Amino acid sequence: MAGELPFEKPLIELRGKIEELKQFSLDKQIDFTDEIARLEQRYEQLETELYSTMNTSQKMQLARHPQRPTTLEYIQHVFTDFIELHGDRVYSDDLAIVGGLARLNGVPVTVVGHQKGKDTKDNIARHFGSPHPEGFRKALRLMQQANKFRRPIITFIDTKGAYPGSAAEERNQGEAIARNLLEMASMRVPILCVVIGEGGSGGALALGVGNRVFMLENAIYSAITPEGAASIIYRDASKAMEAAEAMKITADEILKLGVIDAIIPEPKGGAHRDVAVQAESIKKVLWSNLQELSKLSENEIVEDRYRKFRGIGSFTTIQEGNHNHA
Repeated sequence: MAGELPFEKPLIELRGKIEELKQFSLDKQIDFTDEIARLEQRYEQLETELYSTMNTSQKMQLARHPQRPTTLEYIQHVFTDFIELHGDRVYSDDLAIVGGLARLNGVPVTVVGHQKGKDTKDNIARHFGSPHPEGFRKALRLMQQANKFRRPIITFIDTKGAYPGSAAEERNQGEAIARNLLEMASMRVPILCVVIGEGGSGGALALGVGNRVFMLENAIYSAITPEGAASIIYRDASKAMEAAEAMKITADEILKLGVIDAIIPEPKGGAHRDVAVQAESIKKVLWSNLQELSKLSENEIVEDRYRKFRGIGSFTTIQEGNHNHA
């Protein structure tokens, strides 16, 4: 397996023993069929046990896996006729955000997403998937175009957060994110969002105001990175794993909180194990929900999105005098 993670070490060692025994059997012309079969069975059991009992830290490692599929990879598998569009028409083109026109099962849509690099050079060019203001403005320009021409919007979320540099702040990073939230809330077309890796802070929310929000099984979603939270709470970034456990950032925990609508399963071992299979799962969820939302009127689409976000973290209060005293 390429790009193994530390917690996968037992699997790596067992797979190594199996391969060694196979090679020894070939070299010495000795039949170890039964022994290999037992080891293969043990491997399958260990694999199932390992990936079905992952803790928050292990899921976070998978969400950040260097080989985890990116927005452009999913676009290639999920959509047809993709035409990438560039620039925010104000400052420049931010490679941390990609987007354009495409078709989903023949239906015209607009696709926008964070884009991390696949190697060091690519990551530097794309700011490791952390957009500058022009990235968010490019995303908004494409979404406004989609709203104008009544095309559904699909977003892929995968960022640790907005770019934290001084240049980004000088170009009004906060305003750019806030503008996206405001505009997406009132758009009159269906918006479907998928957290494919890491959904971090305002950088994720800027593409995350949708009628339906989904997460891949091993993705994470948080208001701040666990490292950032640990630095603030514990004054020690090395306690990131401890912070991650307390923050409830995994897909199953986020679903319980009502922030997302559903979890999209991943292949055993993570999305990077089979991009085509993962993309097909995403495509099915997008298509079924798009068909459902397409039955709504424009006003109903806006109201549906409003109700969704008003319901997150909802609470009731009892006014003084409106309750019985013992």
